[in-house]
Amino acid sequence: MNHESRLRPVDLARLSGLSTQQIRNYEDAGVLPPAARTESGYRVFGDVHRRALLTYRALQPGYGPLAATAVMRTLHDGDVPGALALVDAAHAGLHEQRTALRATREALEALATGRTPAATPRTADLGLRIGELAALLGVRTSALRVWEAAGLLTPARERGTRYRQFGPDDIRDARLIQTLRRSHYPLDQIRPVLEELRQQGSTEELRAAVVARGEALAGRTRAMLAGAGRLAEYIEYVEQRVTACGTAPVSSPGRTGRGSGTLRP
Repeated sequence: MNHESRLRPVDLARLSGLSTQQIRNYEDAGVLPPAARTESGYRVFGDVHRRALLTYRALQPGYGPLAATAVMRTLHDGDVPGALALVDAAHAGLHEQRTALRATREALEALATGRTPAATPRTADLGLRIGELAALLGVRTSALRVWEAAGLLTPARERGTRYRQFGPDDIRDARLIQTLRRSHYPLDQIRPVLEELRQQGSTEELRAAVVARGEALAGRTRAMLAGAGRLAEYIEYVEQRVTACGTAPVSSPGRTGRGSGTLRP
């Protein structure tokens, strides 16, 4: 710390517009690397903490606070590959959402042109059971049951077992409901949209929701790119710092390094 600026919690708080307590919470959570302490026990931060804070704040818009915290904590535990794997997982999740939106758009086009949505041999023959549809959409089965209870889905039932059977039309409707829910539509406002869609083969409200969802995903992608760029700079900075200073790996109280221990500022 002797060769870099000494920062107090209040200095980092002013830099980020947060409270000093939040800065302390960030250190406790592993978002910031462990701070040095004065003889009287006061925290002393440095440039590495400033950079870590800015990196975390840059990650939040695209990755969300939970994923951003997990990335920084894993990184500060010395597990660079693990932190990068979390970044990859977030991008994969966004890709799945984009794929689902594309399927919704295709379903709308099929309705508008009078075409029947394409069905797999499984859905054409037996339909999907509730667990299979939930896995396809990436939602919980409880969500599908709620949609059914609200009258938005009306799946058939297998003879004998009475298991739900979701056919191509049900799958299409479920995708549309999912898109509207992600656009923050309440359930009671989704029913008239679906009814208009089934009667007219199109609805401007749903098309607008699809467009808005696409724009939101594009915005999140851009935010992820910005956050990932800041993260790459931070990783490079800390690696260079460790190499130059020969800083030994350090763990904060209650936390232990999980990785190679090569990235502990």
